[in-house]
Amino acid sequence: MQTNWKIGSLFGIPLFLDPLWFVILGLATLNFGINYQELGSVIAWGAGVIMALLLFGSVLLHELGHSLVAKSQGIKVNSITLFLFGGVAAIEEESKTPFKAFQVAIAGPLVSIALFFLLSLTSEVFSNTSVLGVMLGDLGRINLVLALFNLIPGLPLDGGQVLKAALWKATGDRFQAIHLAARTGQVLGYCAIALGLLVDYLTGELVTGLWIALLGWFCIRNATSYDRVSVLQETLLKITASETMTRDFRVVDADQTIRSFADLYLLETNHSQVYFAESDGRYRGMVSIDDLRVIERSQWESKTLNDIVHPLTEIPSVTESTSIANIINKLENENLSRIVVLSPAGAVAGIIDKGDIISILVQKLQLRITPADIKRVKEEGKYPPGLNLGAIAKSAIN
Repeated sequence: MQTNWKIGSLFGIPLFLDPLWFVILGLATLNFGINYQELGSVIAWGAGVIMALLLFGSVLLHELGHSLVAKSQGIKVNSITLFLFGGVAAIEEESKTPFKAFQVAIAGPLVSIALFFLLSLTSEVFSNTSVLGVMLGDLGRINLVLALFNLIPGLPLDGGQVLKAALWKATGDRFQAIHLAARTGQVLGYCAIALGLLVDYLTGELVTGLWIALLGWFCIRNATSYDRVSVLQETLLKITASETMTRDFRVVDADQTIRSFADLYLLETNHSQVYFAESDGRYRGMVSIDDLRVIERSQWESKTLNDIVHPLTEIPSVTESTSIANIINKLENENLSRIVVLSPAGAVAGIIDKGDIISILVQKLQLRITPADIKRVKEEGKYPPGLNLGAIAKSAIN
């Protein structure tokens, strides 16, 4: 369920606010307002609100840096969301090379560093005691901290993405690079939680310690998510059609009349939804029930299934060695409910639908998906909520 609020778009990228963003906006306003009390109460709180908004404007520019570089590589950016811990750009695919991945990763920190220099230089134009000079100087330093923090080498931070790109280049294996960078992110996350508890214990700064611990928890959660998606992508590339397909179809006589076919199969209570016609030991094609509806009933006695079959060469199909990632991509791109698997000899080896894909993933990865859920996927032709296999498979292939 989408709970974020859309506030507009930039460069064709939708912008969203997470409701928890208002929590950090309030805390930032409070922090700046207290720090600027020497300027006078009214000015201090006004400056606090402006600084809080400018802070998130800086975060937005940081995320735009990532997004625009990704778009220049032909990668779709679904959205940018401002939330409790800053911002995140939802980039649909992985870059195609380590260097391009590095470019996307480093773009955000470079924007923040550029803002630091720009704001610091601009602040020099004003008096050190002027409100504007103080605000610009503070905002510049905050952008430097933002850049340095994000360059910590562990996923999901930008430094983790840079590390992933470097490991990808060194090992030649993108998935191994993600696993290693994610492990680093998890270790750093646990260290941050320990540091937060230590700060609280030694200094009594409960808010500061809690915030550091929350950042650690955020890193652990997202690094773990990166790792799990990576494992799923690897699995999708390794599993083949031959491991996934079923023979949940009927083979019927291509020479029989349409009337005979309808009487024999369509009146059955639990008949298969997929039919293939064969004659003389050869598959002639697939029989679509929808085609029967457009043929006059008066012709059912004279026409045979040979007259209405769709040849195997004309229907969507894959080979037995095709990866599940490519099959998912084909199902999504062509809006198919199922796909035919052909043997090396060109015969029908099996069929695959979305339920079959979920079933094999449950076997391989021990996913917590019940048989009832798999049955629902088969009937509705939709993957379980929260499992966006279309995007995951697309990213794995690219």
